[in-house]
Amino acid sequence: MYRVKSTSVADIPVIQELTERIWKPTYKSILEPAQIDYMIDMMYSTASLTKQLTELNHKFIVLQDNKRPIGYASYSPTDTEGVYKLHKIYLDPSYQGKGVGRFFLDTVCRQVKNLGATILELDVNRYNKARFFYEKMGFSTYDEKDTDIGNGYVMEDYVMRKTL
Repeated sequence: MYRVKSTSVADIPVIQELTERIWKPTYKSILEPAQIDYMIDMMYSTASLTKQLTELNHKFIVLQDNKRPIGYASYSPTDTEGVYKLHKIYLDPSYQGKGVGRFFLDTVCRQVKNLGATILELDVNRYNKARFFYEKMGFSTYDEKDTDIGNGYVMEDYVMRKTL
C-alpha cells in the first residue's frame, strides 16, 4: 500500500538515504561519478536541505510502501502566477516501470493544482531517459538551458511543462 507523507527538517536523513540509494543508479550512465558526488553534496547536504525546506519554501513529500520510504519529491511556486516547479522526483529503481512513478507524479499534480497551479514545470537532464516518462505523463519541452553549477560542471536540461 503506497502512502505519501509530508516532511519536515526531521525527515532530512530519510531524504538523504533515498538519495544515496537512487541517484547513482539513475545518473551513472550520463554523469561522471565525481559530478554525481558533487551534486549530491550541493543539493542534499543537511544545510542545503534545511534551506530548501525552511527558506526556499520547497514542499517535500516522501512516498512509502508499507512505511518503507521508496521515493521523494519537492515542489514550490515560482515567480509566475499559476506555475509551480517540480524540483525533484525520484523513485527507488526497483519500483520503476510498475506504475508507481505515475501514481507519485499524479499525486504531485493534484497537490499543486489544489494550491492554485495551472502549470507544472520541471527540468530534466537532456540525456535522462526519464524525459520519455514525462512526455507520456503529458509534459512537453518548453525550453532548454545550461546551468553552471560550479566546480567545472554544467547541467544540460530540458525545461518541460504540463498544463494541469
